[in-house]
Amino acid sequence: MPSPALAAALADIDTVFAGFAHAGETGCGYCHAPEETAYLRTPHIPVPLDVVRYYLYEVPDHFDDHETAMRRLLPPAARAMADGTLGAIGHGGHGLGRVDWRAWPAGQAAAIDAFLTAWWQDALATPEPPFGISAIFDTCVTIARTVTPFLERWADGPVADAHLAHCADVWLYDLLSDDSPFGWWYDDSHDAGLADLRAWLAGPGAARLRAAGEPDLAVRCEILALPEAERWDHPYWRSASATN
Repeated sequence: MPSPALAAALADIDTVFAGFAHAGETGCGYCHAPEETAYLRTPHIPVPLDVVRYYLYEVPDHFDDHETAMRRLLPPAARAMADGTLGAIGHGGHGLGRVDWRAWPAGQAAAIDAFLTAWWQDALATPEPPFGISAIFDTCVTIARTVTPFLERWADGPVADAHLAHCADVWLYDLLSDDSPFGWWYDDSHDAGLADLRAWLAGPGAARLRAAGEPDLAVRCEILALPEAERWDHPYWRSASATN
């Protein structure tokens, strides 16, 4: 069961994005079956989950009106993201990450923002969320084009601490070499998001990991504050904990 906040956010998505469709949508004649594209032209009928899964990650130039298609798909897509029935996330560029939804009317942008926040908080409070916690973070931040609110709102408690330890371990594999853990974040906000993630992990994130009994991860996060060329000379790598 979703949290009350997530249930309310999903209900708001249903209301705000009801009735969207582009009557002239033709889709891609090579990739899109006519019966699938018909769902994008027809409002107020359920969109099958396999159609949602397919179109949500399709490239924008395969649509006549990609933004309206994303609005049309958003109610079932948000529910499938929240309950895990979307099948997989993080395997491609999410459609909402390819549109400037913050420039949409205020009520629409607020509904998306509230959904991302509630979905993230719900996942942090769930020991085994429907998708991996790092994949959920990746999806939230690439759609929102910022890491800051999701890091700042990292909930307290042992479940959220365990999720932080997992994410830090996953992210450090790339971050220590100045690579990006975000495979589908391409726009101009990416570099700022990456810098914000490194700074948070090296400071508040490391402090929290140490307090949660994860000193090894904490040290590796603190090393991110060093220039990349100096990180591998840190004494940590010669310690027993590093070799273990």
